[in-house]
Formats: sequence, structure tokens, C-alpha cells
Amino acid sequence: MIEGFWLWLAFGLLSATTFLTRGSFMLLGEKGRLPPALQRALRYAPAAALAALVAPDLLLVQNEIQPFNPKLLAGLAVIAVALRMRKPWLPFLLGMAVLIGLRQGLGMGG
Repeated sequence: MIEGFWLWLAFGLLSATTFLTRGSFMLLGEKGRLPPALQRALRYAPAAALAALVAPDLLLVQNEIQPFNPKLLAGLAVIAVALRMRKPWLPFLLGMAVLIGLRQGLGMGG
């Protein structure tokens, strides 16, 4: 366990890092402009972060990749409906129905 001086040093360094990375854009102002190519690439960061959080849950069952599991099949149904019909509530309802149907009705665990 970290105690005393080292704990406060860690707090200080983490605080300084957070302040410098977030505050640098405000402190630099117009001088700190990102190149246009990087600005375009950063538009995809939220989608990439969401995919990084969701994909392991859809693919892994008990820390092993299972290509045919109810969560993945429900996720594919959600993607298909979301791309076809631009209604925000319909993919959610269909995905839950597919997941519950596969788990309860067909007895697929996961």
C-alpha cells in the first residue's frame, strides 16, 4: 500500500498531468490549434471508445471468444435495425427481445 510522501506525490503528479493536458488548449488559445487532419480523425474517437467498451462484452463469454452467443446475436440485430430504421427506441426494444428470447426461449446461456 502506498503511504505518506509517495501517496501525495502520486496525487500531485496525477493532478498536474490532468491540468496540463486539459488546460493546455485553453492556455494556448489559437496558437494551440490541431491540424485539420487530426481534428477530422478525432471526430471518430467517441465511436471508437464506445466500440472498445461494447465489443468485448458481445464477443466474450467467461473470458473466451464465442462467436455464437446470445449477446452477439442481439447486438447484430440492434445494428441491423439501427442502420435500417432511424428510430432510437426500436433497436433497444428489439435487442432486448432477441436477447431474452435466445436466453429464455431457446435456452442459450451467456
